[in-house]
Amino acid sequence: MKTSARNCFYGEVSEINTGAVNDEVKLKLNDDTIITAIITHESTLHLGLAVGTKAFALIKSSFIILASEMDNVKVSTRNCLSGTVSEIHKGAVNSEVSITLPGGEQLVAIITNDSVQNLTLSKGSKVSALFKASHVILGVNV
Repeated sequence: MKTSARNCFYGEVSEINTGAVNDEVKLKLNDDTIITAIITHESTLHLGLAVGTKAFALIKSSFIILASEMDNVKVSTRNCLSGTVSEIHKGAVNSEVSITLPGGEQLVAIITNDSVQNLTLSKGSKVSALFKASHVILGVNV
């Protein structure tokens, strides 16, 4: 599979909360990392998702919001993954920030150069990556 989404994570469905229109699906990557997705109930059925199903999550790097100093902060976003900045590639306007998550997965965010400066990000910085559950696309290999 090839895709333009910078973030592709493989895991196993650990929970499905079924709704009338949308379902909340939790994809467990490892003991430390769970990604929550909101997809239509029809998509859950079409993909054959059930607890134990192997699946993958796609998240565009532009959907990722980075934050530092998240201690005692509450947010409405279902996904808040903490990690360490492993690389920063600075462009003319935006920077690509690579983050290593506790399980070793790499997450990539595209943020403005001003945001890199305002967050005082550098290699080794602790950072949290936030993204909405509705921004997660789920898929299965067939």
